[in-house]
Amino acid sequence: MTITQATLQDIPGVLALLKANHADHVTDKTNGFVTTNMTEEQMAALIRQENGVTVAKGGEKIVAFALAASWKFWSAWPFFAHMIEELPKFRFAGRPLTTENSYQYGPVCVDGAYRGSGVFEQVFAASLASMRGRYPLMATFINQINPRSYAAHTRKAGMEEVGRFDYNQNHYYLMACATQPQTTRG
Repeated sequence: MTITQATLQDIPGVLALLKANHADHVTDKTNGFVTTNMTEEQMAALIRQENGVTVAKGGEKIVAFALAASWKFWSAWPFFAHMIEELPKFRFAGRPLTTENSYQYGPVCVDGAYRGSGVFEQVFAASLASMRGRYPLMATFINQINPRSYAAHTRKAGMEEVGRFDYNQNHYYLMACATQPQTTRG
């Protein structure tokens, strides 16, 4: 297994895994799902502008990925624009979350055949490390009907729920952690 930052050549594999695990294509949502759609152009911009795609490869196959980028990058998506408005309402480790001190992580996805193998933890750690020099805090959301993702992020990644918010008749947990390992728990 190789964990690395994605290149433009990895885009088809990342998009295939994203599509296969998107809520629009998953019938059994108890095994987890993602809700962010991306085009090939958006994924290329994420790689070029933010270096924000961490991948796990089993041979040449993309078996997991985690996306991460500044709030500015994500602001074109209406959902993330809403999150940016909500962000100042939440605190982590006594600090307010802002677009300057935090970035948006996710979605993250692991191929079903590789779940439980430790690849999630490896991709999460590598993604977090890739943004460490730019931001002290990371934030994300988890749909409240996705208990698999909530369990993975709280139990395996040490993230903390810092609040809840609603958008488009869905209910979400706002999650956060520090990018420095010694201060991951608030």
